[in-house]
Amino acid sequence: MHAKIKLIFSFLVLSVLVSSCFKSEEYPIEPIISDPIFIFSGDSAQLTFSFTDGDGDIGLAPEDTLAPYNSASYFHYNLHVDYYEKDDVNGWQRGRDIEGDSIVFQYRLKPIVVKGKARGIKGTMDVTMINFSNPFSTESDTIKYTIKLIDKALHESNVIETNEIYL
Repeated sequence: MHAKIKLIFSFLVLSVLVSSCFKSEEYPIEPIISDPIFIFSGDSAQLTFSFTDGDGDIGLAPEDTLAPYNSASYFHYNLHVDYYEKDDVNGWQRGRDIEGDSIVFQYRLKPIVVKGKARGIKGTMDVTMINFSNPFSTESDTIKYTIKLIDKALHESNVIETNEIYL
């Protein structure tokens, strides 16, 4: 009987030692984004990309409206998607609206809820885009986007770019 208990105890100790060798993944505190995919259908499209964030603070709650998250601030939105068109002569150019301003799709993503203490997170984001191209431009037959994510601590991600999109 004692040999059986020793064997079970040894197995448990060995299991704990082996499992402690496998650390959970750690990520930088700045969001890292990658692998953008753009799929369109009619007047809407879905932009999907992967992300990591070391301190797990992606997203803003509806009550996050004081500076620096107030409506007049760049940080009011935490996802910025810049629109580009391929000019047949000059190459890639910022898409412009009727007033001549750069077209930027801005989104305010809700917090990602993680149970327990704050820790690194990893996942995929899906963003539905409505009217994703510029109907007022003659150059909007080939477009692309650059994407940047900002976490609550105002850490900005790397900037990624979609492939060319043919409309």
